[in-house]
Amino acid sequence: MIRLSNVVKIYNEKTAPVFALSGVSLSVERAELLALMGSSGSGKTTLLNILSAIDLPTSGTVEIDGANISTMSEKELTAFRREKIGIVFQFFNLMPTLSVLENVMLPSLLLKKSEKQSASRAKELIERVGLSHRLHHQPFQLSGGEMQRTAIARALMNNPAIIIADEPTGNLDSKNADQVLELIRTLAEEERKTFIIATHSKEVSEIADRTVVLKDGKVVEESVIAEK
Repeated sequence: MIRLSNVVKIYNEKTAPVFALSGVSLSVERAELLALMGSSGSGKTTLLNILSAIDLPTSGTVEIDGANISTMSEKELTAFRREKIGIVFQFFNLMPTLSVLENVMLPSLLLKKSEKQSASRAKELIERVGLSHRLHHQPFQLSGGEMQRTAIARALMNNPAIIIADEPTGNLDSKNADQVLELIRTLAEEERKTFIIATHSKEVSEIADRTVVLKDGKVVEESVIAEK
């Protein structure tokens, strides 16, 4: 599903070069649940941005679902990201003036799909994440766990092959975190989605199929946690 070959990312290349990634090579299989770990400054966020097709490497090759994104234009990257990748943010990033239903519909509407088709798909996903009773509530009326489940439903809206999650339990209490992790594990198993989760959480790493640890912009450890 994903293949990175000798990926390097340099910031401030012409003035004071900072090597955020230094020759990262990594493969992620279809339907794999991968935990990406590392301390602050390890390159985790940079790698996540590249895997999300938000950023491009300075050098090296990034192939996602058979497409080489390393050579794409910004317009091509945006279209690719909307169709192939769902993103779940640590701070939810829900539109505060929209309802749960409207927030989940948004990615589909950006692809110019009809409102009727978008609403139908969104309602299915909202039911899937257990929030049918919150359909017309706004984010301020939701708990942290409910906001994150809304964000997961939104990430699934365009039926992407890959879900990228940045610290999805980082702002949740233990009960809500457990519920979100159970949902992610279920989606990975039942819907055959590829999940890449950046995390500091031991609990997240324990539900993963594999953990990859970054340090100083390099992969320093890989561990298989569970066999499907």
